[in-house]
Amino acid sequence: MPPSASTTTPTRLDQGAEPATALAGETHDVAGHSSCHRILIAGGGQTGRLIASRLVREGHDVTIVEADAKRCAELEMALDAKVVCGDTASLRVLRAAGMHDAEMLIAVTDSDQSNVLACVAAQASSNIRVKAARLRTHEVDEWSELLERVGLRIDLMIHPETEAMERINRILHLPGVSDVVDFAAGRVKLFGMNVEQGNRIANRTVIDLDQAQPPTNCLIALIFRGQSVIVPHGAERLLPGDHILVVATDANIDATMRFMGIEPRKEVRRVLIVGGKQIGILAAKVLERKNIRVKLIEPDARRCEEIAELVTKTVVIQGDGTDQATLEEENIEDVDAFLALTDHDEDNIIASLLARRLGARKVVTLVNRLGYLSMAQRLGLNATMSPRLITVDRVLRYVRKGEVLSVTTFREEEAEAIELVAEAGTRYVGKQLNSVRLPREAIVGAIVRSDGSVIVPRGDATIEVGDRVIFFALASAVPKLESAFLTRRK
Repeated sequence: MPPSASTTTPTRLDQGAEPATALAGETHDVAGHSSCHRILIAGGGQTGRLIASRLVREGHDVTIVEADAKRCAELEMALDAKVVCGDTASLRVLRAAGMHDAEMLIAVTDSDQSNVLACVAAQASSNIRVKAARLRTHEVDEWSELLERVGLRIDLMIHPETEAMERINRILHLPGVSDVVDFAAGRVKLFGMNVEQGNRIANRTVIDLDQAQPPTNCLIALIFRGQSVIVPHGAERLLPGDHILVVATDANIDATMRFMGIEPRKEVRRVLIVGGKQIGILAAKVLERKNIRVKLIEPDARRCEEIAELVTKTVVIQGDGTDQATLEEENIEDVDAFLALTDHDEDNIIASLLARRLGARKVVTLVNRLGYLSMAQRLGLNATMSPRLITVDRVLRYVRKGEVLSVTTFREEEAEAIELVAEAGTRYVGKQLNSVRLPREAIVGAIVRSDGSVIVPRGDATIEVGDRVIFFALASAVPKLESAFLTRRK
């Protein structure tokens, strides 16, 4: 049942049939964001378009600068935003786009040079307070230091490949886990998993699991089923093929994974990487430093020679990572992890499916096109990484109110996890959760007190001033929740 139709109270795994963090339907008017920001986005590609759509939906005044005329026409048709067709590295174009009146610049073109030049222009000839730029160069650290030395302040510099590798590191030793996300400095963990036929949780309701004595302080936060996202309640049944997100404290995450049927953590000794672009090379270097044996497959002979000069212990192989014979020749059945990191989503998905069928214990798939994310999950590839969503998450943390600590987007931006600090004077501080009415498309997953204690809350829990609150919601409910927790009463 889609979440919009749900009228049943979500249930925590360890609470039996008691009401959980009851977030019933919103019946009164919520204004959303308390202020509208003027934001200039340099670059109207898929990342820029996704950021713009989110910001427009949240009520911001957005202008996009894009050089490609066809793409500009598509943006004008799809978004309620001003679109300026022109070079993002041109001062004339940036001025015509309203650079002087903008409060924030987000530079996400496909060119690192253009992104840096846009930030130079914003600092030198505008009153823009916040500048964010995506850089894809492998020299991002050196460039960051250099730009700081010359006085160019970029508030947020995003290198998606580095952040994707950090996420890969967190799940490499967990065969059944798609992702592990930290909140509250690691005190609260979120992990994703597929419900497989034969798993002990398959075809059981949330109440059934409650009665099986799960670890304390754990919660099924969201269920992805086909094209639907479900905020689960006690009677919700977990079906084979579902992808679920589970909240646990740091202290009990291993016990929670065991309860959910996840295999114990395994030592990673051998990794096979397909794809010799920047993220593949970065992955090889990171794994080398951990004394993990790495093989990297790349079809281009010249590229193989270049890679061999950049890595130290990695064995570089010229070959086709989507070819079964090649994978079998490299003993795919003996590898602890298989990383499909080419520039082509189709190749990554095909290679991952092959690796999974041939016995690789852990498979991680790089997916750029958001439309492929849900398809990959339905095919059983639950560990997917999207550099575009990583970039969007980082940007939204800066754009939203200052008390938002983190933003994590799931699948095709249908749902989010938001971590924020409850401010004094907001409507719901000091009230029991079961006495307030919040959007039905959300649940409070955890509350972290100022003393560091963690609560996966029941309905009688209260939110106090200074608490870190982590909630999970459909994207449509996020502005209401942010307003409720962050906007002070007048």
